[in-house]
Amino acid sequence: MEILKVEKLRKTYGTGENQVHALDGVSFSVNKGEFVAIIGPSGSGKSTLLHILGGVDKPTSGKVYMNGNDVYAQNDDKLAVFRRREVGLIYQFYNLIPVLNVVENITLPVLIDGQKVNEDRLKELLTTLNLKGRENHLPNQLSGGQQQRVSIGRALMNAPAVVLADEPTGNLDSKNSQEIVELLKLSNQKYNQTLIVITHDENIALQADRIIAIEDGKIVRDEVIRK
Repeated sequence: MEILKVEKLRKTYGTGENQVHALDGVSFSVNKGEFVAIIGPSGSGKSTLLHILGGVDKPTSGKVYMNGNDVYAQNDDKLAVFRRREVGLIYQFYNLIPVLNVVENITLPVLIDGQKVNEDRLKELLTTLNLKGRENHLPNQLSGGQQQRVSIGRALMNAPAVVLADEPTGNLDSKNSQEIVELLKLSNQKYNQTLIVITHDENIALQADRIIAIEDGKIVRDEVIRK
């Protein structure tokens, strides 16, 4: 079942001779529960694509459909709701709130959305992410790997349609990197979570169901590596 569809996506920065085509006619679709890795050199348009999929940055032209709904046909208020409920974003540098503890960081999107925290889901996430006993720790009391686990919990807390991860292991050593990849794969398998990961790491990409390669704002390869 198709959960995400991208049609002729373009993103242009600047004008005239200074114009840069960060994305140049990108089209693809993703099925529910699929694990997709997006690879490509720096400046290829990967992060721009991820931000547009997540409702963070508007395209110059083209369409993004999530669960059949045209994301950018919505007004700004509805787009903000879309970002909170439909996508979970995981960044390389965690983006945790330094004055909030583990539980507060994980549940922040739910509270901002005015929703009641699902305590059973919170407990399950804390256990799955191996954060039990650290509920009251602040980010500066955690290792890099633990902080990234918190950011994964935050992304999964709202049970979003799609989880988008931008170089989620780029700031970690190899041991922690593989642990984070295993956790993302677990969320993909346990919760049937649709997962799109941007990475420079070939080992991570090869663990996905499918690899999309981007160069100069265009898809140059779209390959299913496991079904």
